[in-house]
Amino acid sequence: MRWVKIQRRNLPRLSLPLHPNTTRRKTRQSQGIPREMPLLVMKFGGTSVASLDRIRRAAKRIGREVANGYDVIVIVSAMSGKTNELVGWVEETSNLYDAREYDAVVSSGEQVTAGLMALTLQEMDVPARSWSGWQVPLKTDSAHASARIKEIGTDNINAKFAEGMKVAVVAGFQGISPEGRTTTLGRGGSDTTAVAFAAAFDAERCDIYTDVDGVYTTDPRITDKARKLDRIAFEEMLELASLGAKVLQTRSVELAMRYNVRLRVLSSFEDNNENAGTLVCSEEDIMESNVVAGVAFVRDEAKMTLLSVADRPGIAAAIFGPLAEASVNVDMIVQNISEDGRTDMTFSLPVNQVERARQAMESIKASGDVNYAQLVTDEDVAKVSVVGIGMRSHAGVAAKMFSALQNEGINIRVITTSEIKVSVLIDRKYMELAVQALHDAFELEKAGV
Repeated sequence: MRWVKIQRRNLPRLSLPLHPNTTRRKTRQSQGIPREMPLLVMKFGGTSVASLDRIRRAAKRIGREVANGYDVIVIVSAMSGKTNELVGWVEETSNLYDAREYDAVVSSGEQVTAGLMALTLQEMDVPARSWSGWQVPLKTDSAHASARIKEIGTDNINAKFAEGMKVAVVAGFQGISPEGRTTTLGRGGSDTTAVAFAAAFDAERCDIYTDVDGVYTTDPRITDKARKLDRIAFEEMLELASLGAKVLQTRSVELAMRYNVRLRVLSSFEDNNENAGTLVCSEEDIMESNVVAGVAFVRDEAKMTLLSVADRPGIAAAIFGPLAEASVNVDMIVQNISEDGRTDMTFSLPVNQVERARQAMESIKASGDVNYAQLVTDEDVAKVSVVGIGMRSHAGVAAKMFSALQNEGINIRVITTSEIKVSVLIDRKYMELAVQALHDAFELEKAGV
C-alpha cells in the first residue's frame, strides 16, 4: 500500500525561514513577533470539504483545537470534483493552453474553499481569515502546473496571529512565481503545502484529514485482513506513496522526512481522539518495527524491452535520456548479461506513457543513436511490492516473497530491490491474488494489534 527507494528523489530545496529542529520560540523571536501559543497545521482534502455540511464539520474540528489552546493554520483543497471540472474547462477551451492561465483557473477551487471555511469559522465566533498563496507569500519557481516551493514567508500570518487571529485558512496547492504569477504544485499539492507550512512555522504536528482513517498494511478493498498501522516510518511511507498508496503525496512525505515534521493521517468522517489515525514519524519514534510494514501495488504498469542492443559504454544514457526528455517515468530497469556484444534492456513504465516511450525509442533508432532488433511491449502487467524498515536487519524477506508467489503459481517477470523494499512485475490478472498471498505470508493481519 506504499513504497519508495532510499535515494532522495530531487528533494525540494526550500529556503524556509528555519532549519530542521529550530525551536519555535527562537524562530518567532528572530522575526520580532513573539507568540506563546502552540501551533497546529490541519489539512482537509477534497472529500472532507465537498459540501457546506462537510465544511461545517471540519470547522468544528478546528474550533476544538482552538479551544484546546492552539493557533491553527488550515490548508484546504478544492471541493471534491471541482479541480477536475476546472481542468476540463481549460482543456475544452484550448488544446494547447497557456500553462500560466491554466494555473490561474485551476487554483481558484482552493480559494473558494478557503473563503467558505473562513466564513464558517467566523460564524462560530472563531477569529479566522483566508489566505491565497500570494498573500502568505508562498514563493515557488516558474514551473507552472508543477511548481516547487522555494520559500514560505511567515511574517504576515504571524503578525495576524499576534493581533488576535486564531485560524489562518490557506488555499493549498498554490503559490506565486518570481514573475508574480499564480502557480500550482501539481495534483495532490495541498499535502505538500501543509507539510511545508508545518516546517516553516515549526508546528507541533501536521494533521492530514482524508476519507480514510489511517495508513493500512494494504488496500482494504483487496483483502479484508488489512490492518491500520498506528505508526509508520517516513522511509516506509515514502516507499509506499511512490509505489501506489494514495494516502499521501510523495513530495509531502519527502518534505516531512527532511524537516522531521510529524504527520498524522486521520479520517474527517469519524470522531478522533489523540491516538487516532496513523502517525508518520522518524524511525527512532517507533519502538519496534515489523519486518514488513505493508504491501503496495500499481495496477496499470507496462513493460518494454529493447532486444539485441549493442552493449557499449553510454548505451543506457542513450536510451533513458530521450525517455526522460519525453517525460516518461521509468521505474524498474533490468539489463541482461551481454552475449556476442549484444544485450536486452527491459524497463517498466505507466501504461498511459507507452506511446510516448515508443515514439522516443523509434526516434533514437531512426537517428542511429541506438540500434536494436525489436521493441517488445507488454501492457498487461502490474507491480507488487513489500516494504519495511525491518528488512535492514532481517534476512530472507525476498525468499519468503518469492516462495509465496510460487505457491500461487504466479510467475515473476522483473525484480528490483532497495534496502527496505522488494518489487516484482507480474501478470496483471494475478495482482490481487499476489497482494493477498503476500499479506498472509508476512502475517500483516497482526499489524497494529
